[in-house]
Amino acid sequence: MANDASTVFDLVILGGGSGGYAAALRGAQLGLDVALIEKDKVGGTCLHRGCIPTKALLHAGEIADQARESEQFGVKATFEGIDVPAVHKYKDEVISGLYKGLQGLVASRKVTYIEGEGRLSSPTSVDVNGRRVQGRHILLATGSVPKSLPGLEIDGNRIISSDHALVLDRVPKSAIVLGGGVIGVEFASAWKSFGSDVTVIEGLKHLVPVEDENSSKLLERAFRKRGIKFNLGTFFQKAEYTADGVKVTLADGKEFEAEYLLVAVGRGPVSQGLGYEEAGVAMDRGYVLVDEYMRTNVPTVSAVGDLVPTLQLAHVGFAEGILVAERLAGLKTVPIDYDGVPRVTYCHPEVASVGITEAKAKEVYGADKVVALKYNLAGNGKSKILKTAGEIKLVQVKDGAVVGVHMVGDRMGEQVGEAQLVYNWEALPAEVAQLIHAHPTQNEALGEAHLALAGKPLHAHD
Repeated sequence: MANDASTVFDLVILGGGSGGYAAALRGAQLGLDVALIEKDKVGGTCLHRGCIPTKALLHAGEIADQARESEQFGVKATFEGIDVPAVHKYKDEVISGLYKGLQGLVASRKVTYIEGEGRLSSPTSVDVNGRRVQGRHILLATGSVPKSLPGLEIDGNRIISSDHALVLDRVPKSAIVLGGGVIGVEFASAWKSFGSDVTVIEGLKHLVPVEDENSSKLLERAFRKRGIKFNLGTFFQKAEYTADGVKVTLADGKEFEAEYLLVAVGRGPVSQGLGYEEAGVAMDRGYVLVDEYMRTNVPTVSAVGDLVPTLQLAHVGFAEGILVAERLAGLKTVPIDYDGVPRVTYCHPEVASVGITEAKAKEVYGADKVVALKYNLAGNGKSKILKTAGEIKLVQVKDGAVVGVHMVGDRMGEQVGEAQLVYNWEALPAEVAQLIHAHPTQNEALGEAHLALAGKPLHAHD
């Protein structure tokens, strides 16, 4: 292994996804000499196979729905179907533009970019392309891949992952989506908009089960109205090929058939065979274990992103990567409050939240110390104009701060910015109620909800 002993980087990053490239950009900005190693393309899953392409598909689906439903707004339009190659062209142009911009950023910050498959060879080195890259500190950021269930093989033919779903050359006539979490409901929503017959199978008792139960119920109601079928509370048993598709059998014997089976049961860390354990890094079920400052048990090694057991969100990866870079540069850093991270599911309608659920608040503070208020979007002018339904639910510690904001409705992901300030700044309902929200906006609904919680409702019943 060739070793260029004359070059010892301040920081060597293995993985150029959200966490890795954020650490590289911030580290270089702070004067660190940074090497970034990536086997595929900088941007990782989020840019190339995750957040960005799925949201492009969902927006295309939204346009299709608007074309179908245009007459209810007094606009006569005809919907002639989905041009799949053109949808992919649109999606790929979005990705390409962002990718070029990111490549430019990496180059402008003078990050040493090394394309190749790296392997941790010691607590202070990574081997890549027959070369040993040395660093005073190593950051592991190798991300995640779609995972499956025991006995269920994702073959890319009729049993597919989200990676395969993003490049399908046609709209499925019918699809079973195994998993009712974020990935599952987003694909179910997009495919329904494209004209597919979709059934979601979720073993737990609700769709998006980590969200507040009220949000889950609102989404289920909306999916029923859209004709998206779902089966809850029974786990998967087996899948087998039929003459023209796939048959799925559940633990209670119930059977479902469709052209495709999308396995959306989560993502697992990419860590096998990369030298982590040999270098002494503590692991658990493939995840790298870290403390609140993203430090592993090995002093010269940190880890961020989907590789560690925190929220699998691109913006969490960004924050964790920045935290590591700033810590190594000697800045004072503050651990991330993961409850204070905004979470958005971009199905139709959207589900957005920040803070803790009502159930969690009762567990933490006691049932008698928790107040919850629901504000129906029916009272919001802009939501009426958009013909979207849903609610904003606030969870408050009695006579104290708002500790949870849970929203369902079209475009609610765009309202979560203020919601995260409410939670993270420990705002009292009366303090938010004093702020004047623009009319007519959907953002106004957040203000109205706090007015109601402060005891002075305007466009809401007492």
